[in-house]
Amino acid sequence: MKIYFLLIVAVICSSLQSCKKYMDMDHFFKDRMNIDTLFVRKDYADQWLANVYTHLREENLDVASKDYAPFNLISDDMFFGDRGDELDGRSYKNYKNGEYTESWIQRSWGSCYQGIRKASIYIFNIDRNREMSTEEIATGKAEARFLRAYYYWLLIRKYGPVPLVPGEGIDYTLPYEELAIPRSSYDNCVDFITSELAIAARNLPLTQTSRDRVRPTKGAALAARAKVYLYAASPEFNGNTEMAELVDHEGNQLISQVYNEEKWAKAAAAAKEVIDLNVYRLFTAPFNATDQGPAQPKTIVPPFNARYSNSSFPNGWKDIDPFESYRQLFNGALTASGNPELIFSRVAELSNVGPEALAKHQTPYSMGGWNAHGITQKQCDAYYLNDGNNIPVNPRVNGFTTNDKDHLPLPAGVSMQYANREPRFYASVAYNGSLWYRLSALDPTLRSKQIFYYRGEPDGKQPASPQFHVRTGLGVKKFVNPIDSHDGKVLGSFVVPKYEPAIRYAEVLLIFAEALNELGGSYNIPDYTGTTTHAISRSVPDMSNAISQIRIRAGLPDFDGSVYGSKEIFRKALKRERQIELLGENHRYYDLRRWKDAPLEEAMPVMGCNMDMTSAQRELFHTPVVIPSFPTIFVKKMYLWPIAHEELRRNKKLTQNPGWTTPY
Repeated sequence: MKIYFLLIVAVICSSLQSCKKYMDMDHFFKDRMNIDTLFVRKDYADQWLANVYTHLREENLDVASKDYAPFNLISDDMFFGDRGDELDGRSYKNYKNGEYTESWIQRSWGSCYQGIRKASIYIFNIDRNREMSTEEIATGKAEARFLRAYYYWLLIRKYGPVPLVPGEGIDYTLPYEELAIPRSSYDNCVDFITSELAIAARNLPLTQTSRDRVRPTKGAALAARAKVYLYAASPEFNGNTEMAELVDHEGNQLISQVYNEEKWAKAAAAAKEVIDLNVYRLFTAPFNATDQGPAQPKTIVPPFNARYSNSSFPNGWKDIDPFESYRQLFNGALTASGNPELIFSRVAELSNVGPEALAKHQTPYSMGGWNAHGITQKQCDAYYLNDGNNIPVNPRVNGFTTNDKDHLPLPAGVSMQYANREPRFYASVAYNGSLWYRLSALDPTLRSKQIFYYRGEPDGKQPASPQFHVRTGLGVKKFVNPIDSHDGKVLGSFVVPKYEPAIRYAEVLLIFAEALNELGGSYNIPDYTGTTTHAISRSVPDMSNAISQIRIRAGLPDFDGSVYGSKEIFRKALKRERQIELLGENHRYYDLRRWKDAPLEEAMPVMGCNMDMTSAQRELFHTPVVIPSFPTIFVKKMYLWPIAHEELRRNKKLTQNPGWTTPY
């Protein structure tokens, strides 16, 4: 069938937004032209493909401000406090209490389907191009397949099963009622997405140039495929009888009611294929025993361990700096092309949206930031001690540091609860009394400051700025560079550009270990090319090899045999490792749902420091209390995001997610 601009428009219009908006797709070009003319020219075809990428931004970012990535800040690990109920109802409290409606933040639905439509048009028309080589066409088509699959992945992660639009379009002359498309089952969505990613991987390059860093590689397609399989294997979508009521317009169940262990094997095999590429590795900063100044304090040396202190990475931490190895991953110290761990990134073009926006909101109010984002006491307590043991919580460690030397890197006047923690803690957590830097300031007196959150302090709770204080007394330093200065009034102000870590190698290692752990049998899983198979079964050496790299990079010993020997104990340890390693990267919200842990974890009270206490009451300040402004609940409907009523009205075969209302 000859394909025109409108061929796929009708089905999109029936399930998305107004037809007028979606039909007006040729405004990117100077002259009105049909598909025949457009895809013959390389420059026009390249412009079309570039426009397919634009839907990866804003509402489809993973690491961004709450306006675009709210789920990154509304789980049990992070929070935001600078938006009240009076500001369009999108406060942390509203999210946590399920007080949102079917009309909230639905731009991702429409944006993803726009991207899907544009990608499909490219895929089915680029072969007619007369100015591109066969290799260029194959690569462009692979990029479009990746993007189309990735947009579907973003949709099913948020909404569950969604309609799969026919790739080659439909007859738009049919009556409106006949254009509606029902939701496909979750497994069918997964089959389509993973199949498309496998096809894309066959023609995508192993690496990209610095100029094309945002374009997907073979590894990006395979890693995304592993993520999709991981979710499909998880309890939320694998034999979940609690989701029996999620059905299509004919009453067919959309979530598998029968558990299938092989789904875990598929996730493990997909992650293994990324590992076997031998393209990626965990980033490590070299060990430096000398003090390099505020920008790079003296290395936080893990306590001596006979097995790890004398061995080089990945067998030990002798030659690496665990603190800088983690901190530099996120604060812009590395370029996207210079990070061997980065697999896929929507490299931030808008500094007020991506990681820079998070850094701005995390920076103290007295240093030009908004002082609005923080972590919960639960997240703070998740970090290990630097010897790999748990922190004491009953009772907690009492007392305070008296100088800046005995408990590095703590300065004086800091609670001993924060002493002797693992390096990822110091790279991520802005504890009360921590040092903040803005080294780009020309005035040396403004380059560093010890920040306290006691009541009455400039960055504590006070009537003059009720919104701009960290509600738990536990802030965030991840994504903040010591050079950053967010105060435009400070001469020399500069913010280091940062990129979004959408998929990185540490996540692939975590996927591999988690999936292997859930296996009881052995499986032969076809590889992405369909030419060979992977023999997959639970393997402690493979699990240890994956997890130990992450922990050793963090200056922690590998788990002992008792952890690996128990599926249940390792599962718990794995979940904690994801909670720590992936903080602020938009995983925790979805992890708790796919594990079906959200009813317990997200309903727990949010704990933190007692922000009503002054510096004269510092012991009471550091005694955890319930944060009254952060009440929490979790009800079943909060597993999946609701579909907007306007979408349900347009597509009569589209069904709502359980617990949410359907328009009359």
